[in-house]
Amino acid sequence: MEKREFKHEVYGGIGQLTKALANPHRLEIIDLLAQGEKMVEAIATEIDVSIANASQHLQVLKQARLVTIRKQGHYMFYTLANADVFAVWQALRGLSISQLPDVEKVIRDYRTGQGALKGISLNVLIGKLERDEVILLDVRPAEEYRMGHIPNALSVPPGEWGQKLEGLPTGEEVIAYCRGPFCVFADEAVAYLKSKGYRAARLDEGFPDWKIRGLPVICG
Repeated sequence: MEKREFKHEVYGGIGQLTKALANPHRLEIIDLLAQGEKMVEAIATEIDVSIANASQHLQVLKQARLVTIRKQGHYMFYTLANADVFAVWQALRGLSISQLPDVEKVIRDYRTGQGALKGISLNVLIGKLERDEVILLDVRPAEEYRMGHIPNALSVPPGEWGQKLEGLPTGEEVIAYCRGPFCVFADEAVAYLKSKGYRAARLDEGFPDWKIRGLPVICG
């Protein structure tokens, strides 16, 4: 194989993979599947497209070997192929925030509209947990919590905040986390908590960011 042919083949393959990523719906699917496996119907509902459209996007990701399928009877469950897929998404997400002013502005404007919600980093959270200084809330859907969550986090799914937060000590700091920086569950939960007098903040990152660092995870 000649040098030019070698480079053409290598960069061509990488180009095919990045082409699979070059769609906002497929990026959202990867962000969603970082929480755990899901059926196409759930994915379609989450990203607000038809089941047929979601299936097409999943096939593109599967052909690029970014997702895998597990069959159980008549049902098919999709998940990320491996941790490297999330690591690529994590890097792309961070690069977009730092290099694209429009993306950073949308995030800033949204959170300003929610009351300039305070965020903390994963490193800060780890320190607070080690010192037993915070109450930690997982505000993702209950099924995602069962697939994996940060130790000692309380499950407070969307729509159940009023019921689940009764009796929570108001004098302690509360940190809410969800799927990641673009997930709004944590923003909504923190806004609700602050309206009830709690000292609350959101985790800037999400559960997959915790998991990829090899930190302890509880399932069930």
